[in-house]
Amino acid sequence: MSNPLSQITEQIIGASIEVHKALGPGLLESAYEQCLCRELSLRKIGFENQVELPVEYKGIKLDVGYRIDLLVMGQVIVEIKSVEKVKPVHEAQLMTYLKLSGKSLGLLLNFNVPVLKDGIIRRVL
Repeated sequence: MSNPLSQITEQIIGASIEVHKALGPGLLESAYEQCLCRELSLRKIGFENQVELPVEYKGIKLDVGYRIDLLVMGQVIVEIKSVEKVKPVHEAQLMTYLKLSGKSLGLLLNFNVPVLKDGIIRRVL
């Protein structure tokens, strides 16, 4: 895995595992998001959180309230969940965010699992 996007996802996953080791499962998504932001900052990995994602329709942009949890290094979308089971709607949300944003790679991280690697879904558009 030597391409830049793979390196970014490895860094995100490493930071996420660190957060999960410290907190474990069972907290709200907002707690994991804030802690992951802190971990990315400590590792000097650039990111934006709660990035507005307008929907473009026939030439106009509509702000309909969609927000990307994290956009890491301007390239990888990270959606954070804390759910019993990742459902198709969660994966569809990530794919829609990729399509609307023009980004090609996204991670869906479900922190509500005993071992985080079981909660990581990587999607490419």
